[in-house]
This record gives sequence, C-alpha cells and structure tokens, in this order.
Amino acid sequence: MLNELNNFLSSIIAPAETESRKEHTLQVATAVLLIEVMRSDADEAVQEQAAIMEILKQRFCLTDAEVVQLTERGRRTASAANDFHQFTSLINRELKVSEKVRIIEYMWQVAYADGKISAHENHLMRKIADLLYISHGDYIAAKMRAKPAELK
Repeated sequence: MLNELNNFLSSIIAPAETESRKEHTLQVATAVLLIEVMRSDADEAVQEQAAIMEILKQRFCLTDAEVVQLTERGRRTASAANDFHQFTSLINRELKVSEKVRIIEYMWQVAYADGKISAHENHLMRKIADLLYISHGDYIAAKMRAKPAELK
C-alpha cells in the first residue's frame, strides 16, 4: 500500500521537476544562441548585452537577478561548447516552428542592437536558422520584424 502511494506521488511530482529542468535547459540554450550572436563580431556592444537581458527577461518572465544568473550561465556554457548542435537539437525537440522563428527574431534583435550587422553575425544567423530547420521565408520575415525602424 505504501509503495503504491509512493509511486502515485512520484508520478505526480517527478514530471514537474522534469519540466522545470527542461525549461531551465531551454533557457540556457536560448541564452547561448543570443550570446553567440553578440560574440560573433569583434565588438561586444553594451547595446547587444542590454538587448539580450531584456529579451531573456521578457521571454522567460524572469527577475533581474535571474536574468543575470542566466546570462552568466549562458556565457560559461557558450565558452565551453564545441558546436551549436546540443543547443539547436534541444530547441528542435522542444519547440514548435513558430517558437523557433521567434528565437531567430530575438537573435536578429541582438545583432541589430548596435546599429550594424557584421558578416560574421549574418553568417551565424543563417547557420543557426538552418540548424533549426527554419525556412528561408520565415528567416527573412523574422529579420524584417527585428529590424529597427531607423534602419529600414
């Protein structure tokens, strides 16, 4: 009887823990991709950093302290990573196409934050979009939505 109760409670509690861990992993993966856009050109602009903080805060409904922790974790994870596959495969597994396109749009917002797009940023954006299986049309639409009015 106690084993049955324990199994029942575990089945209720475990998914919540798993979902929480999965959400955190998704947050880190998103943070890494945004940070990689910022790191892709030679100049890590303050505007790009601010854009990352704001995007993560809004996207995941985080406090300022949580955003700081997430970006620090994202930086460490990005520095240790050999490729993007571990991040893009998680995103592909967990998100719908519209959510993946939204991440591309966030990445473009970071790229545009300093007022210029470098060739390295452009290349990285196309590479990540391909890894996320984003169609060219969705990629261009995300780019245009992210482009600030003063650059249009």
